Amino acid sequence: MTFQAAWVLDTAARSGQRCDMFDMRPVGYVIGLLVASLGLTMLAPLAADLLAGNGHWFVFFESAVITISTGGLMALACANAVSAGLTLRQTFLLTSLVWLTLPVFGALPFMLGAPNASFTNAFFEAMSGLTTTGSTTFEGLEQMPDGLKLWRGMLQWLGGVGIIVVAMVFLPELRVGGMQIFRHEAFETMGKILPRAGQIASSISVIYVMLTVSCTLAYSATGMLPFDALVHAMTTVSTGGMANYDHSFSLYAGGAHYVAVVFMILAALPFVRYVQLLGGTAKPLWRDSQVRGFFIVIIFSVLLVTAWLWGREGVMTELAFREALFNVVSILSGTGYSSADYMSWGTFPVVMFFFVGLVGGCAGSTACSVKIFRYQLLFASIKSQIRQIHSPHGVFTPRYDGVPISEDVLNSVMAFFVAFLLLLGFTSVLLGLTGLDFITSVSGAATALGNIGPGLGPEIGPAGNFVHINDTAKWILALAMFIGRLEIMVVLTILSVKFWRP
Repeated sequence: MTFQAAWVLDTAARSGQRCDMFDMRPVGYVIGLLVASLGLTMLAPLAADLLAGNGHWFVFFESAVITISTGGLMALACANAVSAGLTLRQTFLLTSLVWLTLPVFGALPFMLGAPNASFTNAFFEAMSGLTTTGSTTFEGLEQMPDGLKLWRGMLQWLGGVGIIVVAMVFLPELRVGGMQIFRHEAFETMGKILPRAGQIASSISVIYVMLTVSCTLAYSATGMLPFDALVHAMTTVSTGGMANYDHSFSLYAGGAHYVAVVFMILAALPFVRYVQLLGGTAKPLWRDSQVRGFFIVIIFSVLLVTAWLWGREGVMTELAFREALFNVVSILSGTGYSSADYMSWGTFPVVMFFFVGLVGGCAGSTACSVKIFRYQLLFASIKSQIRQIHSPHGVFTPRYDGVPISEDVLNSVMAFFVAFLLLLGFTSVLLGLTGLDFITSVSGAATALGNIGPGLGPEIGPAGNFVHINDTAKWILALAMFIGRLEIMVVLTILSVKFWRP
């Protein structure tokens, strides 16, 4: 999502729920601009390959020409409908089609050059990158040209900032999955109203770049090579987790692990709080129940896993604490880095990581999965129901951050939970039908829908990848990544018959 896409929502909000004839041109115009913009970003890995002198730069030249030309022609063909703005239906469609179209063009450099991937593997890699899932179908990453390493990092970096804009601007307005509870908050800073989508996208982008630069410098200070520091900073701040090496973060020393932990946590916090922080007020950050809940889950999970490792090893070591901290934060935030093969730690940590991955970070961040705030709303509703059963004549209203939760928000959250669980089961069954074993099917469905990265088991676990699973399973997983990244309900709405009726 770029500033043009953010501008669209502002237009859609003004146009309201118009019921004009369904016109695809405004949607095509914005998608064309975004595709052309993606093509321009391919010049960066082109330059990286030129500097490395590996001759791979022409792949990005070809990809850029195809992408810029296609996007530019699409935008020009649809430009006559720009003044019409977008209806609510068109906004839903745009939000979905962007995340289907960009991976197609993002896959071109993988198909045209090394590693000469099939369209299935290339599309899977691009979808995994842009949705910040971090699962990979490539082996031998150490031998991959610098341009492709940078491109993998850039896809995640662009996807990360894009999903923040979607979560803070689009989803609250579209009333998706309970996100409408942040509808006003996304536009309020220090008691003043921001000029809606455009300035929100601008403020987020500045903060995002600042975090990326800071993370790059911090990684470099730990001894990481400048190029690796830049790529890993992109995939850390985006909570994407695509590393430059097959063994992920296990090659790095403790300093890099602690730097990664700090920036994974920062990336998993609501970015609107950083906007407010830069504006001079830190109170909203400390008072945000999402933030408090996120840190509680981290502390509780790290203590449990650390205690397990200390008990298993019979000695209290810093290494056990660091590995527990790093991997818990990585899975909870949906980054998906691994510093060790935690499948070898025993049953308890594996089960912990599975459920921690289904929690996720805060809304309005680059983090993924269900999100902390939905569990808080769910627990608030359950608490209210228990009190109502205990005192039938009392009136108990569930609250979030001290504010009553509307029935509309609760219904939306409950619908999200039901849809998530049903899709998790359905996707697991589909993966099982392709021949995958039970653990691989269930964890693969969870890691794709939650955009987490690694699954469980020897094949797709922290010590493996998605190279050797069958193509049918890869397409199912790619679709699940897409659905999960758009908070499920956006895609289900578009698939309904009612959506397409005039």
